[in-house]
Amino acid sequence: MKMEKNQILDKAKQWLSDTFDSETQQEIQDLITNNSKELEDRFYKDTEFGTGGMRGVMGAGTNRINKYTLGRSTQGLSNYLIQQFPNKQIKVVIAYDCRHNSKKFAKLVADVFSANNIKVYLFEDLRPTPELSFAVKHLGCDAGIVLTASHNPPEYNGYKVYWADGGQIVPPEDKGIINEVNKLDFSEIKFDSNESLIEVIGQDVDNVFVDGCVKNGSLPTLSNRDNLKIVFTSLHGTSIVSIPETLKRAGYTDVHIVEEQREPNGDFPTVKSPNPEEPAALKMATDLADKIGADIVIGTDPDCDRLGVAVRDINGKITLLNGNQTMSVMTDFLIKKWQNEGRINGNQFIGSTIVSTELVNKIASSYGVETKIGLTGFKWIAKMIRDFDSMDFIGGGEESFGYMVGDFVRDKDAVTSTLLACEIATIAKQNGSSFYEELLNIYTKHNFYKEHLISIVKKGMDGAQQIQQMLSDMRQNPITTIDGEKVEFLSDYQSGIKKNLITGEETTMDIPKSNVLIYHTEKGTRVAARPSGTEPKIKFYFSVNTPLYLIENSDMIEKELDAKIQRIIKEMKL
Repeated sequence: MKMEKNQILDKAKQWLSDTFDSETQQEIQDLITNNSKELEDRFYKDTEFGTGGMRGVMGAGTNRINKYTLGRSTQGLSNYLIQQFPNKQIKVVIAYDCRHNSKKFAKLVADVFSANNIKVYLFEDLRPTPELSFAVKHLGCDAGIVLTASHNPPEYNGYKVYWADGGQIVPPEDKGIINEVNKLDFSEIKFDSNESLIEVIGQDVDNVFVDGCVKNGSLPTLSNRDNLKIVFTSLHGTSIVSIPETLKRAGYTDVHIVEEQREPNGDFPTVKSPNPEEPAALKMATDLADKIGADIVIGTDPDCDRLGVAVRDINGKITLLNGNQTMSVMTDFLIKKWQNEGRINGNQFIGSTIVSTELVNKIASSYGVETKIGLTGFKWIAKMIRDFDSMDFIGGGEESFGYMVGDFVRDKDAVTSTLLACEIATIAKQNGSSFYEELLNIYTKHNFYKEHLISIVKKGMDGAQQIQQMLSDMRQNPITTIDGEKVEFLSDYQSGIKKNLITGEETTMDIPKSNVLIYHTEKGTRVAARPSGTEPKIKFYFSVNTPLYLIENSDMIEKELDAKIQRIIKEMKL
C-alpha cells in the first residue's frame, strides 16, 4: 500500500524527538526542509529481513541502516531469545566485515545484547561470514549476527541473523523475531551495555575454523599441490584473513595475491562493484594470471561467502565461470569423492535452489543421490540439513556464486570452496585435464547447460510498485511460447501452484511461498522471475540446454545457446 506524503512526513517527524540523538535529528530536519524526495525514500517503508537478512543504504530513517534500525532489530531479537530460552544464560556471537561503520555497528549490537543480560562473543576485527556461521556452533551459541552488505555498493551495510545450528534464520524463528521487532518503539531499545558480558574473541576460533576448512575442502591423499599456480584476490574484503592461510595449511605454495586489492577497504577503490559474479571485478586478477601463466583465479566478495572462479578454457584463455558451472563441477567432484570412499548408500543428498541450474539435479541423480530444492538463499539449504538430519549432506550451491561443502559451516562458504576449487584443478592438471575440461565432460554426459541472469534496477517506492506490476502481469497473462517452444508448465511459488498450460492440470508444490514465477518449455528451456530480496531489482534467470557430443564442438554449441538466450530476452522485451 502506497504511503501518502503527509504520512511520510508524520513518520519522519517522530525522529525529531528526544529518543534520537542530536545528529540524527539534525539530519532528518535538513531533509524535511530541503529534500522531500530523499525524505520519502528514507521513510516510505521499514527495513525488513529479506533472503539475505536486513540490508540497505546507511543513513537516518526507517528505510536505512543506522543505530536505531539495528538497535530495534537487536532488541526484538533479544526479546525473542529471552522468550525462547527463559531459564538459561543466552549466548550470541557477532562478526563484521570491511564496510564503513561495520565495527561501530557490531559494538552497538553487542551493547544492546549485553544490556539485555545476553552473553556476547565479539570478534576482535573483521572476519568472513562463514567463520561466523562456524563460530555459532563451535561456541555453543543460541544465535549469531554478522554486520555485512555482501557485494552491495559502498553506501550499503546490513545485518544477518543466524540460529543455533549455524544457519540463517528461517520459519518459525524469522517470523517470531520480526513480530517482536515490529512491536517495538525505538524508545524501548536498551543501549546501555554491560561490558562484563562482552568477550572479545579472535585467533583461537580462527585456528579451529581454518583447520575445519582444510579438513572438509581437501583430499588427504593429494600431492603435487605446488604444481598449481593460483591467483587470489580478496577484492578489499574479509577473505584476506582466512583464505591465504587455508591454502597454505593445505599445502599450496604457488599463490599470488593481487596486492592492490589486499587491504580491506569499504570504498572498494579498485572496482566498480566488489562482486565476483562480474568479470570486471576480477580484471586485475585475470590480468595477473595472464602475466604469470596461472592455472586458476579466485576472487571473493567482501564478506567472503561468494567466490568467482576463472580457469583456462580449451583455447587456453582465462574464463570466468558462472555460479551454475562452478557448482556443477564441485557437486560432481564431491559425489565422486564420496563414491570412491564407499559412502554412497542412497541416504545422501545435495542442496540446490529453484533458480539454480537443473544440471546439478541430473549429475546427482546419475550417482543415485537425491537433490533437494529450496527457495533462493542459503538459509533454505541450511534448513534442509536441519529437517533431514538422518541423511548425509554432501554439499550444496546456488547460481549466485555460492557453495557449501558438508555442514560444518551452514552458509555460503568461499573459504572451503576456494580450497575445493584448487583441489579439483590440481587433480585435473595431474591427470592431463583441467577444471574447464571437467565441466565439458559433464556436459557430454548430461547436455550443455547455459544460464544467464539479467537484473533490472527499479529504485524507490515507485520502483517497488513497478516490480510488483511486472510480476502481476506475468501471472495474469502467462507467456505461452518461448523462442518457438510451447510453455508446458508455469510454477507460481506465491500461490504454490504448478500449472500445465497445455492441459490445464494444476498441482500443489510443497515449498514455502515466495514471489517467484518459473516458466518451463516442453524442450527444457526455463525462464524465472523474482524480485531481489536485498536490492531494488527484479531478476530474470534464463536456462537453455542441448546435447554436446564432442568437446571440440563446445565453442560452437555455447554460441548457439548464447544466441538463443538473447532471442528470448528480445522476445520478452527486457
